[in-house]
Amino acid sequence: MEPQMGKSALIVFLSLFLVLANAPVALASAQTKHSTAKKAAKKPAAGTAAASKKAIAKSGSRKRLVISARGRSNTASFNKNEKLVKKVVMVHGRRKVTYQRIAFAPVVPALPPVLSAGEQAGLNLTRDPLELKSSVALVLDQNSSEVLLDKNSHIALPIASLTKLMTSMVVVESKQDMNEVLTVTDDDIDREKHSSSRLRIGSQLTRADMLHIALMSSENRAASALGRSYPGGLPAFVAAMNAKARALGMTETHYVDSTGLSHLNVASARDLSRLVMAAYQHPVIRQYSTDSKYVVEPGGRPLQYSTSNHLVENPEWQIGLQKTGYINEAGRCMVMQTTIDGRQIVMVFLDSRGKYSRQADADRVRKWLADAHPATLTRVKIADGQT
Repeated sequence: MEPQMGKSALIVFLSLFLVLANAPVALASAQTKHSTAKKAAKKPAAGTAAASKKAIAKSGSRKRLVISARGRSNTASFNKNEKLVKKVVMVHGRRKVTYQRIAFAPVVPALPPVLSAGEQAGLNLTRDPLELKSSVALVLDQNSSEVLLDKNSHIALPIASLTKLMTSMVVVESKQDMNEVLTVTDDDIDREKHSSSRLRIGSQLTRADMLHIALMSSENRAASALGRSYPGGLPAFVAAMNAKARALGMTETHYVDSTGLSHLNVASARDLSRLVMAAYQHPVIRQYSTDSKYVVEPGGRPLQYSTSNHLVENPEWQIGLQKTGYINEAGRCMVMQTTIDGRQIVMVFLDSRGKYSRQADADRVRKWLADAHPATLTRVKIADGQT
């Protein structure tokens, strides 16, 4: 028993001796690791502001490091409309550098302006004594048909919603029932210019109401419904429009729809002056085209429409008939019958650039007629086409 106990004591003694002998080595190794970690902490990490900025500039990567005030970094994705902005902040009295991601508006290339047919033909370069903004203009005495001002009046151009003046002529002279209720359908949707309309599919109005808002507010779906409801449909209606133009001696005129949305509806200012004088003979056209506001009830809540020509509401003007029009190919257009100093005048303005330029041209002409009382500049008999 005693020899065995002696051997156990000897083994314990040797093990204790080995542990004590290796302790300085383990302590030195631990101290070395601690020192290495401390030195590594003092060195700039790969994700610091300077290192990350340099890496970004070199690699052009779409990943950027955003450095917080505490020196931490996190990776954030960004797109081509963002950039890093360097900022210096003070944190606990110490200077810190941060980088923030800033979004900026992309540079959008400017699109070239859409040229009208008149501009493409260079008509806008034509000068006139009144410096009108319209490429085409015609002013004449309604009673004598004497031309007072002529600017490219013989050239046929797109006429936009001035087309609706001929639409109204065909409707009125065909003696259709004005109290008949018409329904707006999918066929009345504008697939030419994709313009909007306040008349929803299924809306119902009398033919009189459709004509009213088509003339006063250039409501396209109303004009489309008027043409579509004609005996024989829209093709027969367009044929009647062109037949009426020929009957009036409108030799530079051609129609393809009842709205004027197509740029293929064309006419010259001379032709349009004939149309204005013919349409003026119908009291209903005079009334509807010169109303300033009108309320219709197509189903559901009432809708109030307003005139497309603000001169109608101007007390300085005495307007007996008017119609405006606009599409890109036509520019801003307007025809009017008005009385100035007791003299009945017909005005036609085509291809005007600027939302209110056609009305401004009319103001220039009115002032010129009132102040100068001009004699005829060119004697052109509009009624028979003789010069």
